[in-house]
Amino acid sequence: MTIEGNKDEAERCIEIAQNAFSIGNYEKAERFLMKAERLYPTARAKDLLTVVRAAIPSGTSKKTPPGTPDDVRRRKAPPPQAPQKEYSTEQLEAVRRINTKCKDYYEILGVSKEATDSDVKKAYKKLALQLHPDKNHAPGAVEAFKAIGNAAAVLTDPEKRKHYDLRGHEVPTQATHTHHQYYARGFESDLTAEELFNMFFGATAFPGAGPAAYTRRRAREPEQRDGHGGLVQLLPVVVLVLLSMMSGLFISEPVFSLTPTAKYPIPRETVNLKIPYYVKDNFHTDYQGSLRRLEMAIEEEYIGNLRHACQRERNYRDNMAWKARNFGDTNQYAEAQRMRMPSCEKLSKYQRDPYGK
Repeated sequence: MTIEGNKDEAERCIEIAQNAFSIGNYEKAERFLMKAERLYPTARAKDLLTVVRAAIPSGTSKKTPPGTPDDVRRRKAPPPQAPQKEYSTEQLEAVRRINTKCKDYYEILGVSKEATDSDVKKAYKKLALQLHPDKNHAPGAVEAFKAIGNAAAVLTDPEKRKHYDLRGHEVPTQATHTHHQYYARGFESDLTAEELFNMFFGATAFPGAGPAAYTRRRAREPEQRDGHGGLVQLLPVVVLVLLSMMSGLFISEPVFSLTPTAKYPIPRETVNLKIPYYVKDNFHTDYQGSLRRLEMAIEEEYIGNLRHACQRERNYRDNMAWKARNFGDTNQYAEAQRMRMPSCEKLSKYQRDPYGK
C-alpha cells in the first residue's frame, strides 16, 4: 500500500475510533487508534490515543496474556508514550462556552446582531488565535474552532447573514452527543475551518498546521439506499436541469462585455468616464435601447469590479503586514508597505465620479 493509501486508511481508523469513543467503547477506540499509528503516524492520532487511554477505567483495559509474542516485544522494547498536551482553565472554559452554551452564531463570536463586518472579523481573529487546535489542546477545541469558522463565514457574507437573521437561528440541530451543531441547513460555510483561518491569517500563522490536520470532510461511511430512494433523490436534479434549460430560452445575451472576445470584438468607450467596452458586430443595427443608460450600467459594473479587486488587494496587504508584525519580520513588513495595488490605483482616478464614491 502506498504512503497516501496508508494515510487515507489511517484517517478512516481515526474516524471509527472517534465514533467508538463517543459511545463509550474505549477498547475499540484504542485498538483503531493504534492501527492508525502503525499505518501513518500523526500527532492527531497520538493525542486522541492519550485521551482514550486516560478515559479507560483502571484495570479494565485489554491485556495480552504473558508469554505471547506481542507481550515479549512490548517488554523488550516498550513503545514511547506521547506526552499529554496541557491546556489552561481559560482555554477549556472558552471551548465549553462555544460547544455547550452558545445558541447562535452571534453568541459564538460574542458580538451583537448590530455588529459590523469589521466587528465580526475582529471577534473571529481573537477567538481563532485562542481556539486553534495547534494552540488550544482542550477537549472539544476542534469542534469549537469549526463553529467559530462557520459563524464568521456566514456573518461576513451579506446575503447569508440576511437569510440567517430571518430564519437561521430558528433551526439549530442537536449533534449526536454533548456538542451543539450550528450548521443549520443553508448556512454552512463553503470553506473548511482551516481554509477560513488561512484566509484571515495566512498559512504560516501556526507553522506545521495543514488544512487536513484538524478539519475533515464528511465521514466516508457507505449509506444504504434502495432503488426507489435513488430515483427520488435524482428527481430534484432533473427538475433543476429542466428549469435551467427553460429559463435559457427567455434570457437574452448581454449587450456588452468588459473584455474582448470572439463574440464581442468591436471596441467602444463610454462618454463619461472613458471606460472601454466591447460589443457585437451588429450592435449599431440591432440595439434599440438608450445608449446613455447602457453606458451608465457599464460604468457602474466596471467601478464595482474595481472596488472588489481593490478590497482583495488591501486584505492581502494587511494580512502580510499583520503576519510580519506578529513574527517580527521587518523585511516582510517593508515589502507589504511597498506592495502596489493596481486596482486601488485605478479606482482612485474615479473617486470624483458619482459611481466611484
